[in-house]
Amino acid sequence: MTSTKTGQIECVIYDCDGVMFDSLNANERLYNKIATSTGRHPLTPEELQYCHTHTVNESISHLFRFHKDLEIKAIDYWKNSINFQEFIVYLIMEPHLVETLAILKERGIKRAVSTNRTSSMPHIMEKFGLWPYFDMVVTALDVKNPKPHPESVEKILDALKVDREKTLFLGDSAIDRETALAGGVQFISYKNDSIAVDGLIHDHLDLLNFLSNGPYLRS
Repeated sequence: MTSTKTGQIECVIYDCDGVMFDSLNANERLYNKIATSTGRHPLTPEELQYCHTHTVNESISHLFRFHKDLEIKAIDYWKNSINFQEFIVYLIMEPHLVETLAILKERGIKRAVSTNRTSSMPHIMEKFGLWPYFDMVVTALDVKNPKPHPESVEKILDALKVDREKTLFLGDSAIDRETALAGGVQFISYKNDSIAVDGLIHDHLDLLNFLSNGPYLRS
């Protein structure tokens, strides 16, 4: 694999969980509540990692893969008894996120979110005052095929009228990496060196240095 410098980046796509927020504690509380509502045991570490990166429907199906008779009960509990506000309070915004977003906005770089979250995302955006910092938010409810399918990336590129060659995806999981690769956009790993493709950062402000030094495209 060789690399060549690109021109200016026009758009940065952010994953939510693990990138914008440290949400492991919040997701653990949410899915444990769903699991135990049916009498099932709490999540194993492996199950938590799965739920942390997949849609709620995929997660519930995974948690009850050996107890399909309880899956309908779990889905009903999630749809009718879960108050997302109860779990949003456990989200911790990653350092320098808003500061970086504000600078990107000043530079005319478009900002979008691609997340496998569903109905909780609008509440999160409102709670943390993030709507002014993003041009577009795509959740699993907005596409037929959630990540790692590239539909969310294609939707963003089309709506914001940006070139995929000048678009960068910032994620922390293998699912994010697969989404970026399938969508033909650059992928920068956040705090996870095992999935780095085009770069690795450990602080959101590092993204500004990466862009200033000239990002790279696979060729």
